[in-house]
Amino acid sequence: MRKNVCPTTGFEKLLVATDGSEFSAAAVQEAINIAASCSSTLFVIHVFEVSAEVELWDARAAEKIEEGIRKYLAGIKAKAARAGVTCETVMHWGDEPYKLIVAEAAKRKVGVIVMGSHGRTGLTRLMMAAPCHGSSATRPARCWWCR
Repeated sequence: MRKNVCPTTGFEKLLVATDGSEFSAAAVQEAINIAASCSSTLFVIHVFEVSAEVELWDARAAEKIEEGIRKYLAGIKAKAARAGVTCETVMHWGDEPYKLIVAEAAKRKVGVIVMGSHGRTGLTRLMMAAPCHGSSATRPARCWWCR
């Protein structure tokens, strides 16, 4: 099988953050397209944001959510495989998703984080975009925004 040669460096490993929204679906598709074009390894991360309310749910409710997320991630992995892309999926639970995204990007040594643009404003925008803000010295990878 012939490997595609990427026209730029840093695209050997990509991480796409998804929350299941239509915006992140565009990011997932874009990440698969880039990975296929550049023969990249794709890492897909879903962080379920835990709040005080979620902590009060019973164990069965949490299991159902986790099962749904795993099915969603399996669908993305299958879609990537059909495009000839090597893909690994990761799921985390946490109260600050951006920290888990940044940590995963650093752990996997990815060159690019792909994220959907939600059109949010204010503090929510800042927190959701945190993996891609700051100086290049403090963020683990370049960012690619999708709409």
